[in-house]
Amino acid sequence: MFCGDYVQGTIFPAPNFNPVMDAQMLGGALQGFDCDKDVLIDILTQRSNAQRLMIAEAYQSMYGRDLMWDLKEQLSSHFKDVMVGLMYPPPAYDAHELWHAMKGAGTDENCLIEILASRTNGEIFQMREAYCLQHSTNLQEDIYSETSGHFRDTLMNLVQGSRQEGYSDPAMAAQDAMVLWEACQRKTGEHKTMLQMILCNKSYQQLWLVFQQFQNISGQDLVDAINDCYDGYFQELLVAIVLCVRDKPAYFAYKLYTAIHDFGFHNKTVIRILIARSEIDLLTIRKRYKERYGKSLFHDIQNFASGHYKKALLTICAGDMDDY
Repeated sequence: MFCGDYVQGTIFPAPNFNPVMDAQMLGGALQGFDCDKDVLIDILTQRSNAQRLMIAEAYQSMYGRDLMWDLKEQLSSHFKDVMVGLMYPPPAYDAHELWHAMKGAGTDENCLIEILASRTNGEIFQMREAYCLQHSTNLQEDIYSETSGHFRDTLMNLVQGSRQEGYSDPAMAAQDAMVLWEACQRKTGEHKTMLQMILCNKSYQQLWLVFQQFQNISGQDLVDAINDCYDGYFQELLVAIVLCVRDKPAYFAYKLYTAIHDFGFHNKTVIRILIARSEIDLLTIRKRYKERYGKSLFHDIQNFASGHYKKALLTICAGDMDDY
């Protein structure tokens, strides 16, 4: 698959949308000791993000309270994470996830890799702005202070959001491929820098050509070469970039599968991907998941999650067991 191929999400703007009516229903659902979680799911997972923000405005006007705050107060555990996560604008949600990945005990490097390796220039720019507004600090500075080595250098390059767009040069692709091959052979600090500069700054179209040339030059797939030559989070980040260039929905399908099967259902990863990709390419991710792993994403969520949390995730997936 080329990175420009058609992709499809699972959540779309609801027809006949009435934010005032939705706000009234949410207000009723959140009243009392035991809120009506089914109403929350039916509304918040069936509206686009832009519509949810309009509902939040109507809710504020109607009740004089912040909808996200009420959700945080009334809900708990992973179900709360889903409902609250749906209320963030996409850049703010990325910023929220990155903040929590770096604050507190330890750093969630996998979250940093997943977000920064997969976002477009525009998404990164908006994410940086949202991060500054939400936390009154600079995303680049936090990444610099919480990571180290060539892993940090690569993240710092990605967070600039300066990747070339829509440009390809077949002649230069052969030169870039040779640089990548040398970087995988020599593994010096200089070669690591050259490797990450190519992967972080060249356009997806150019990298597609570079990967083909690398295969011709080395007789080896670039992912295999990186895995053979490097290790740690630097290696994982480089591989994530390559996989996103080749087929971003397949990358997220892989992340979901490992989160569900290798980590005993890693809730944060599953929630983050489903919310972040719901209006972009989640339907395509589901297709890749079924193609590669034999079972549908719907099936695996149904087997590992439970209760209203499971219902919310499945509704975001927008399918059934016979589907993707």
